[in-house]
Amino acid sequence: MLDAVDAVLVRELQRDGRATFQALADRVGLSRTAVRARVQNLLETEVVRVVGIVHAAVVGAEAIGHVSVTVDGAAREIAATVAERPAVSFTALTAGPHDLVAQVRTRDDAALAAEIDQIRGVPGVRTAEVFRSVATVRDAHAVVRDLGEVSLDDIDWRLLQELQRDGRAPYTRLAGIIGLSQAATRARVVRLMRSGVIQVTGLTDPLALGAAELAGFGLSVAGGLRRAAEAVAEQEGVRYLATGFGRHDMVGHAEAGTRAELVAVLDAVRAVPGVTVNASWHHLDVVKESYAVDLPDKPLNGI
Repeated sequence: MLDAVDAVLVRELQRDGRATFQALADRVGLSRTAVRARVQNLLETEVVRVVGIVHAAVVGAEAIGHVSVTVDGAAREIAATVAERPAVSFTALTAGPHDLVAQVRTRDDAALAAEIDQIRGVPGVRTAEVFRSVATVRDAHAVVRDLGEVSLDDIDWRLLQELQRDGRAPYTRLAGIIGLSQAATRARVVRLMRSGVIQVTGLTDPLALGAAELAGFGLSVAGGLRRAAEAVAEQEGVRYLATGFGRHDMVGHAEAGTRAELVAVLDAVRAVPGVTVNASWHHLDVVKESYAVDLPDKPLNGI
């Protein structure tokens, strides 16, 4: 568990992974030197990982499936095997109707179907139920707005590759890699972030921030789906929400400090007009959470 200052620093890095040490110092009321030491310690001990998450449209990974898996045998071993697949961005062991859940991101539905078949083929997997996400309404760790018209050149692409590996890479190092001045490099990075091409954020173990309880839920909706989804996404504790097709109309993740607070989050979701909680499941252990993708050597056509 972090102390109060480190907890604020982690939250600020989640909001803006490239926040300057001075901005962070102003936020917590300590010297720049003290804050730099604290942030370095948080990074070195991997309490927080600052990474660049590239927009799904840029990397060609807009087909997203949420897979609920039941197994025969040791669930942890099977979850570890599922997590090894590059297209799997999230895997967690669960208590509830299924033994584990996974999120799969691919370029199109054909590739998504192939990935699901690979998961079904893992020894010990009994069933794999798929929710096909159509629209991400809320994601605490990624850009969800429409990208619009964006033009990327080879230099932008190299910056994306570097920021994906290290979201806080200094402008001096980035400038040396791409061969531009620090000012020009900074301008490019700022443009990439403001346009939504990449979001630089801090990924951390929720336990470090006191979010000891994690859960997923599936919802059905009577009436307008978009309006209900926006209302659910606004609820305190809802970290992820997507609309789509399958057994549910929406699938989401929630987190809270205690089990009682988690129940309160789910009750707030139930209170949204027209929304019914079809199923909920407890995340016992997050096996994988990674939003890094293998970027092609060049920007995709049309980007």
